[in-house]
Amino acid sequence: MPSTPPTAAAPATLPSASAATPDTRPRRRRKWPLITASALLAALGSYTLWTHEHPVRLTASVEIKADPEQVWGVLTDFSAYPQWNPFMTSAEITSDDGRLRPGATMRNQLRQPSGTSTFDPEVLVARPGRELRWLGKLGPGWLVDGEHRFVIERAGPGTVRLTQSESFSGVLVPIAESKLRAETLPQFRAMNEALKKRVENTRH
Repeated sequence: MPSTPPTAAAPATLPSASAATPDTRPRRRRKWPLITASALLAALGSYTLWTHEHPVRLTASVEIKADPEQVWGVLTDFSAYPQWNPFMTSAEITSDDGRLRPGATMRNQLRQPSGTSTFDPEVLVARPGRELRWLGKLGPGWLVDGEHRFVIERAGPGTVRLTQSESFSGVLVPIAESKLRAETLPQFRAMNEALKKRVENTRH
């Protein structure tokens, strides 16, 4: 029988140029998420700075027939607050030494129409017979800061003027401004009147 001619082998497939050589061209990355995030952070920073430069201030004053020392004595007798204070129903110094001084920490409980809240401010100023001031924060400082002040001034013979005020700053403050004026400011006035009554009744 005639022999069968051998079958020719199929030619080897050569790799394509694209497969043989990796693509080293730099890929275009989407930069817009990074740009957007940077813009948002810059806007938030500017807004936070603006709120600190334009705080919301609440102020309420009352005249009391007493000496500055008598008003100061009632104002700083924190253990008696539950007996007469309709706004700041509880206050205590939580620092180890228990002294009312700059740098001391406190724990205060507030009562408002919307409910009660507790915060832990740091005392900034404690000048007997003249001024008490502390700084409270809600969350990080850029959310809400509240600098609360009591200032005692002579208003005439045997009379002093007590001014209670607070400066609120932070990114949430503009949103809450109407609520602060509607709920918190009346509580300032209520506390002032209750303190006046407490001081004047104690004198007799």
